[in-house]
Parts: sequence; C-alpha cells; structure tokens
Amino acid sequence: MTFPLLPKDLLERRLQPPRGPIRMVLDTDTYNEIDDQFAVVYALRSPEKLAVEALYAAPFTNNRSTGPADGMEKSYEEIVRLLDRLHMSPDGFVHRGSTAYLGSRPERSPAALDLVQRAMAAADDDPLYVVAIGAITNVASALLIEPEIIRKIVVVWLGGNPHAAPHTVEFNLMQDVPAARVIFDSGVPFVHVPCLGVASHLLTTKAELAETIAGRNPICDFLYERFCEYHADHFAYGKEIWDVATIAYLLDENWTPSRVVPSPRLMGEWQPGSGGHLYFEPAPERHPIRAVWFVRRNPIFRDLFTKLQNI
Repeated sequence: MTFPLLPKDLLERRLQPPRGPIRMVLDTDTYNEIDDQFAVVYALRSPEKLAVEALYAAPFTNNRSTGPADGMEKSYEEIVRLLDRLHMSPDGFVHRGSTAYLGSRPERSPAALDLVQRAMAAADDDPLYVVAIGAITNVASALLIEPEIIRKIVVVWLGGNPHAAPHTVEFNLMQDVPAARVIFDSGVPFVHVPCLGVASHLLTTKAELAETIAGRNPICDFLYERFCEYHADHFAYGKEIWDVATIAYLLDENWTPSRVVPSPRLMGEWQPGSGGHLYFEPAPERHPIRAVWFVRRNPIFRDLFTKLQNI
C-alpha cells in the first residue's frame, strides 16, 4: 500500500500539540479493563477543548472476551452503559468496529467507514483527531480503505512502550501487530503515547477514588464500582488508568511532555498464544512523529476528578 506523502511543513504543523478546540473521534476497547471508561467520560466532559463526534468500539482478546469480535461487542455494550449514565443517546454516535484483527484486507466495519467519511469531510485547516486507546485495527483499516484520509487526520495512540525500551510487548500493540505497523509506516501525522514508564505513571487507588468521586453522581459510582471489582485485594494496590494520557495530551501539552522523533521501525513478530518478541528499531531517515515521554499525574487527575464531580 502506498500512502500520500505529506509536505514537510504540513506534517510539522500537524505534529504540534493542539492549541484550540478540536474535533475528535475516540476508538476504544472499553470493556478490556477499566481505564477506557475513565478516558471516554473525560473526553466527553471536556467540551472546552474537545468536540467528540463519534465513539468506535475496538476489538480485544483477553480473559474478559472470547476473541476480537466478542471483545468489540462487549466494548460497544460498555460504551452504551456509560452513555446511559450520562443521559446521552448512542444512536448515530457509537459505531461497532472490526470483528477480527487486520488481515489481508481491511474490514469495512461501521467504525472504519464512519472514520473515512468524517475524515474526508474535514476542512484542510481543521484536521480530525483520531484518538485510539486499544488495538488500532479500526484506524489502520480506515487508512487502508481510503489512504487520502492521511491528509485530513492526526492519530493519537496509546500503545507499545518507549522506543528505547528492550521490548514493546504491550497489550494494545501486540493485539494487532500488522495494524500497528500501518500506523508507524504510513506517514500519517501521529502522536505516540507509550505505556511503560509513561502512561504507567497514571496510578490511582480505591482510597483515592473513594475520597474524590464515590457517591457524587451515577457515572462516578459506575467508575468507582468498576475499579473496585477489577481487583480483589486493594491493600497497597494501585491501578494504572493508562488511557486518560491521550485525553490529557489534547487538553494541555504541559501535562504530557513530548518531542518530535523519527518514526521507529516495529520489528519482530508476535502470535497470540505462542508469543514472540517485538521491539522498536531506530530509523533516523524516516518521517517524524511526536512521542510523549512523561505524564504529569497530579494535574491530570485533578482535572479529571473535578470534571467527574461536576457532572
């Protein structure tokens, strides 16, 4: 697949952190664990900067699903449960994504087709931000269905580990390695939010959530209950709420320090059930992307908890 090559000055502009209000869609494997739920509500309750136009259900496979199709459907249902507690309708707003990981041909799922349509309708000076917090199957599929959307979007993805780490065997990335390669190789304006040592800093506890959000309103209680159910023993236990890092990047660049670097090559192979090894290889000759290298936990959670309290 050959993708359009963006002019250098346009790519540089698209890689700058957004200054004003932006249009965005959110691609999420919402039932995979408990961080997506926080990120979805955070995005929806940040209208001062984010105009969320659609939510896409992403596939996943773990002990909470029997396979990518089941994971995607459970994610769709979890999004609907969230919206119900926010008194929002899912009609025309929530779209089912891929039922399988990326194969020889992209799946023309409702999510991928909606993304293509929204992206192609975007004005040249008003790109659509595509925020992905699961396996990036739906986004890669949309790029393969209509490569021209590369001119119209900025992708922000939480997945993989820092480029210098000894491996990048991380859940979102290893779920669909071919889709991840599409994103790193395509030249799409891309903001990479790694997990270990970056988004992993976004830890919270049952005690903190009991103090800040429990009992405030139905959505706060829903998030608190999800957190409590996720782990049996909460003594000295902290849980990463990884996915809110992507929303924090869009809201305030000071919360997520980042830099522009050449897009690394994703090397190695991973097969579900049999494993493998994945790592990033430096490629200084390649197109630039932006990589987040740290997150400032306290101001991010202060903003998130304040917005949750005031729903």
